[in-house]
Amino acid sequence: MTERNGRIKLRDEAPAVYRAMAAFDRSITLDPALRELVKIRASQLNGCAYCIEMHTRAARAAGESEQRIYALAAWRESPRFSQRERIALELTDAVTRIGENGVPDALYHAAAIEFAPTELANLILAITAINAWNRVAVSTSLVYSETATQLASEPRAAQSA
Repeated sequence: MTERNGRIKLRDEAPAVYRAMAAFDRSITLDPALRELVKIRASQLNGCAYCIEMHTRAARAAGESEQRIYALAAWRESPRFSQRERIALELTDAVTRIGENGVPDALYHAAAIEFAPTELANLILAITAINAWNRVAVSTSLVYSETATQLASEPRAAQSA
């Protein structure tokens, strides 16, 4: 993890809060594959390159296909996602953009039918957690370390490709 532009390192300046936030995130219980999809989708909506890099790598390592990762940006038009995943992604979009329209009742009820109460609670908390991490990463200009190192050593033509 690398910060750019001389911005504050929250992990160093508020370590107890940072650890508490990480503990909150780790305490969420949700199907790992679905959780990575949610993390990637929210990160796309929030423009968080750091989290997109991190969670696409994690999803690939866990066996997620490249096609499904690519299709997340247009999940509504893609046949690659199950009904359960579609509801989770729609809820991710609504919670991430909560200021626009809130979470519509019809969506909430569909999610409550598809997910058991504990699963729905953990889904909402997973969406909340990734949105918080996105805000931390974007506001402090985090750059995924491997990416920063790789880009710094690549020829300029490869960087613009």
